[in-house]
Amino acid sequence: MTEKPTRRKRSGGRAGNASRRGTAVIEQSPWNPPINTDPPTEPLPPEGVEAIHDAAMRILEEIGIEFLNPEALEILRKAGCTVRGENVRMGRDFVMEMVGRAPASWTITPRNPARRITMGEGHILFGNVSSPPNYWDMTLGRKLPGTREMCRDFLKLSQYFNCIHFVGGYPTEPQDVHASVRHLDVLYDKLTLTDKVAHAYALGPERIEDVMEMVRIAGGLSHDEFDASPRMYTNINSTSPLKHDHPMLDGWMRLARRGQGLIVTPFTLAGAMAPVTMAGAVAQSLAESLSAVALAQYMHPGVPTAIGTFTSNVDMKTGAPAFGTPEYMRATQMSGQMARFYGLPLRSSGVCAANVPDAQAMWESMNSLWAGVQSGSNMVYHAAGWLEGGLIASPEKFVMDCEVLQQVQRYLDPVICDTSPEALAVDTIAEVGPTGHFFGTQHTQDRYTHAFYQPFLSDWRNYEAWEAAGAIWTTERAHNVYKAIVAGFEPPPMEDAIHEELSDFVARRKHEGGAPTDF
Repeated sequence: MTEKPTRRKRSGGRAGNASRRGTAVIEQSPWNPPINTDPPTEPLPPEGVEAIHDAAMRILEEIGIEFLNPEALEILRKAGCTVRGENVRMGRDFVMEMVGRAPASWTITPRNPARRITMGEGHILFGNVSSPPNYWDMTLGRKLPGTREMCRDFLKLSQYFNCIHFVGGYPTEPQDVHASVRHLDVLYDKLTLTDKVAHAYALGPERIEDVMEMVRIAGGLSHDEFDASPRMYTNINSTSPLKHDHPMLDGWMRLARRGQGLIVTPFTLAGAMAPVTMAGAVAQSLAESLSAVALAQYMHPGVPTAIGTFTSNVDMKTGAPAFGTPEYMRATQMSGQMARFYGLPLRSSGVCAANVPDAQAMWESMNSLWAGVQSGSNMVYHAAGWLEGGLIASPEKFVMDCEVLQQVQRYLDPVICDTSPEALAVDTIAEVGPTGHFFGTQHTQDRYTHAFYQPFLSDWRNYEAWEAAGAIWTTERAHNVYKAIVAGFEPPPMEDAIHEELSDFVARRKHEGGAPTDF
């Protein structure tokens, strides 16, 4: 029997280690994915929930969903669905039986088990911006196509901030890397620069198989260990209205067979790809998502699945997508009600239509984010860094959003609602009486360092003090924080043998040509 080689750790630090100089760039909240115990906002009465459910079932039964994948069509035909060409109609009894197989919650364990996250059970998880083709920062002052270096900087921010709980798709598309090998380079960067849960694009067999193997290698797992529980996830989008395309279904089914996390999020813009009414748009979104859940659960009963909502409206004057609108908020809340009706975890998004990290960007993002909280969402995509309806990623916006995310986490901290005798402080109130103050009491002295949320980006000084300190506006402060984090970033440790195996795999797959493309 040969002796197993000793594995050494490559250099690197823990998330939150900001600088090789040993001083933190900011004082941030600890890693502690929040649990939302607030009652959700439920705008629909019981009869409204039933009406939307019935409409979704009628869409599936009477209109059907186009499945543009022969393998999926054959599986659904064997399941007893009515298949005519690429159109699939599903009976509501079948759909509800399949949905009933899906777990109400599930966990994903990345290469660092301390970063394990839970989908469901009141957990709310925040992720980085994903998939914009363009980049904007204050140094450039304009948008440019994304590059690998830009993408890497976002991955460093995603690792650094404890309020980012998972690393979604490419934070910005690195268009300087050919599409055939882009997934290899970005996932290599993602798995070496972060140790959080990773996403894979379901875009055909080569990409999804490569990413599964890379995640397995990075975790030091056997194939059986990888298949035993979720180690990664994908999010697919239906091609609204009423279609699922070939490559996304291919990746969906491959991950389903191996028990990995599955999220389906229709992109239903009311007035364009869905009815102009929110109820109609939500019903269509549900039909599209539940059809994919039914396919996965028929293939692999109990596989971790979740539905997503990306229902917003368009500007009816221009056709441009709008986000953070009152309609977006209500659609997200309605989708939360329906997800609870079906017993499925929900994914929503922190999005805006603004073109730069200005006031509009923040109020639209806040509306989107709070809709996620109010709806009982379990995963909030694009929670940091999103601009121009998903066409731009900005590091300044990322840092600004993380300030907000930390505040939301603090808001959800149950310690704020502590009603113990010590928290009620009646004895201290009696001690101070009507003529004193609380600054010097022992009760305050014991608690003042952690009594309130302390911002890392907001400036609470008065105007004169702010002006004397240089009159630096929020976006510029965010830019300075971003630059300092990237300059002092230390990647999380990875064992030398694992890193070598991962590098060898990437090199081999590049030599083989990666994934086929049409250009």
